[in-house]
Amino acid sequence: MKKRLVRSGFVMAVLLVVTGFALNAQTARNPILFADVPDLSMIRVGTAYYMSSTTMHLSPGLPIMKSNDLVNWHLIGYAYDTLANVDALNLTNGKSTYGRGSWASSLRYHNGTYYVTTFAQTTGKTHVFTTKDIEKGPWKETSFKPSYHDNTLFFDDDGRVYLIYGAGKLRLVELTADASGVKPGSTEQVLMENASTPSGTGGGLPAEGSQLFKVKGKYYLFNITWPRGGMRTVVIHRADKITGPWEGRVGLQDLGVAQGGLIDTPDGKWYAYLFRDFGGVGRIPYLVPVNWEDGWPVLGVNGKAPETLDLPASKGLIPGIVASDEFARRKGEPVLPLVWQWNHNPDNQLWSVTERKGYLRLKTGRIDTSFVLARNTLTQRTIGPECTGSTLLDVSKLKDGDLAGLSLLQKNYGLVGIKRENGQNFMVMISASSGKPLESQRIPLGQKTVYLKAECNFKDRADTAHFFYSLDGKSWKPIGEPLKMPYTIPHFMGYRFGLFNYATQQPGGYADFDYFRITATRSEAAQP
Repeated sequence: MKKRLVRSGFVMAVLLVVTGFALNAQTARNPILFADVPDLSMIRVGTAYYMSSTTMHLSPGLPIMKSNDLVNWHLIGYAYDTLANVDALNLTNGKSTYGRGSWASSLRYHNGTYYVTTFAQTTGKTHVFTTKDIEKGPWKETSFKPSYHDNTLFFDDDGRVYLIYGAGKLRLVELTADASGVKPGSTEQVLMENASTPSGTGGGLPAEGSQLFKVKGKYYLFNITWPRGGMRTVVIHRADKITGPWEGRVGLQDLGVAQGGLIDTPDGKWYAYLFRDFGGVGRIPYLVPVNWEDGWPVLGVNGKAPETLDLPASKGLIPGIVASDEFARRKGEPVLPLVWQWNHNPDNQLWSVTERKGYLRLKTGRIDTSFVLARNTLTQRTIGPECTGSTLLDVSKLKDGDLAGLSLLQKNYGLVGIKRENGQNFMVMISASSGKPLESQRIPLGQKTVYLKAECNFKDRADTAHFFYSLDGKSWKPIGEPLKMPYTIPHFMGYRFGLFNYATQQPGGYADFDYFRITATRSEAAQP
């Protein structure tokens, strides 16, 4: 009898574990996107959710994503191809705009039109993009000075249109009815002298990242603060009138999950969408359940960002957020899928996916002094908790001084590539972990093609990458040293895979990439 009971208990335990795994497999988990999708702004139109984010110096920019369940997102477009035609955005005359470009956006839907605003130190302007069809575009752009920091666009019930913006001291300005500029005669007014006050007055990051919502006649303003010695914190203010008076409280203080706003579901559930700084992979989105108590949104489960959510499970970030590309194009297909973005504005005369069928060709048109100042590096996000990017490269048409290959782009970048010197090709691994690029290994290459691979580990903020090469696509060998991948403010984004080719001696060479393939795994060879 005792054996039978023990066996029954064992079977029950197994069933519980298996059932638990089954339930877990059908449940969403935080982060909902383990990838760099910062400064998110979200709306629901009917049963569809749309989200915008920050991509700063990348082109095209201001990505628009769609989801039907708040968990599984895919890119549907960008608000602009190029923000402006200036040296800093073009990587010309030695200038760049790393960490600047367009910052936090505000996505809204009003009277059949979609609006998304952003602002840029690079242009000194506030940019407003509009479209009737968010999924197909086109987007129309208007801009005006000044650059309103972290602005939230708001259409009030009485037809008036506003921006709230600033850091610490938050201000309000009224716009024209079509949000194309500041309303003539409107003057900026201070809403709050110090919106950081609910989280403390000891300094740190002042309240910014404003996002304004109106629920049942009350105004709710979300901000992020970072009290000195503490963590990133959600602060919420509410008021009966947009001009105040405002009363505030801490909305969430857990794991540094902060900056975002409110979203509701068609069946009446509420969530806060927020993000968390997570090292080298970037700033990753979280969803936090919201309950309403005494007219306040109460975030989290017992004040915590939960690990699981009562939402459908993620199907993964491939191919909605990142994707492999064989560079083969059928008639009518886009020249580049939406997962790709150029590092700064590209020179469109110097790349092609048609000159050699099934290949991306990157041509050199000038001499460059460094990888981060070279044009036409084609990038995709890395994803967590781990990922691998690989390519097959034909280097037969490189010229002396050319360097082409596969990179992990950030300030402290790493790359594996082929450098041509005095008619000879060498495989090299270059690391900028120290802040300066150093060649850690070189190997002569006696053939015209080579397979390259970069593997990233973001588990528990390991933030480490390893580079590999292969001569046949089957047997892989490590090259160089492990790359430590810190998140740095000068670039202000997570590490990105990049395909690149630039000249240091003479223009006119080119490199052909047969494919780029991304997986959400690493090989055993790269395991710590």
